[in-house]
Amino acid sequence: MSTRTEGRPEEDTPGTARRVCLAAVTAALSLGLMGACGGGERSDAKEAGSEAPATPRASSSGSSSTGSSSSAPSSSAPSSAAPVLAATPRPDPTGIGASGGKALTQGELDRAILADGDVSGFRSGPMDAPPPRGENADRSECLPLTAVLNGKPEPLGKAVAYRQLVGPDNDRPAVSEFLTTHGVQDASTLLNRLRAAVTACADGFTASGGDGPSTYTGVKRLSTVKAGDDALAYQLTGDFEGDPVPLVFHLVRVGGTVATFYTANFENGATPLVPPALLAAQATKLT
Repeated sequence: MSTRTEGRPEEDTPGTARRVCLAAVTAALSLGLMGACGGGERSDAKEAGSEAPATPRASSSGSSSTGSSSSAPSSSAPSSAAPVLAATPRPDPTGIGASGGKALTQGELDRAILADGDVSGFRSGPMDAPPPRGENADRSECLPLTAVLNGKPEPLGKAVAYRQLVGPDNDRPAVSEFLTTHGVQDASTLLNRLRAAVTACADGFTASGGDGPSTYTGVKRLSTVKAGDDALAYQLTGDFEGDPVPLVFHLVRVGGTVATFYTANFENGATPLVPPALLAAQATKLT
């Protein structure tokens, strides 16, 4: 999340707004979550016709994220509230058997990750892995937070699957998901390290790498959804040209597998929502 440099960018053309949005995604979302961009462009750009790419894209560092055939705006818009709350998991998903601590194979992860029809109104598409090099927090106690931001939670998983999910209201909300399999001990360690980092880094931190220095102004715990064997939710607030950009993460552990859900709001600084139905459906499919 890049810091302010030479003042606010101009906001008088759709092209400028699009560049602002792409820069924000490049700096803040190493996974290539383009969702917040489509709905987070300046109002003049939306009135003139959004130039946001039709599919989620990663930063200019190399990785691209493909899947949804539509742009995916921020999940925080008021118009998305009713469809999000109405989202429900499919009643009879087949579990993959991770609850006993089984270390899932890549093929099992690919079958277990959320797909079309698992949650009403949500479409699922593939998302490329993040670029090899991401951000690193400048304080060691905050490194678990940037590891998740990079799409590579630590301890590193033995296998990983990535997915982009878009909701029913003009592709709102847009949520990135990745599944990682670790074994029960490492999966538990992953969540515990993040809990410690959220507490230790509550007042914020800086990070380097990726496309330049970044500033995160605060970290706070959020309410969790009762799903799986363990769960954690937190908000990491970045700074983009002086504006707060909340990044929200929900993690659910089932046995030795961890599901991480990730969304952002570039529009207005409000905490974006990860629909609980997504977490519940994923936990059930892993069980």
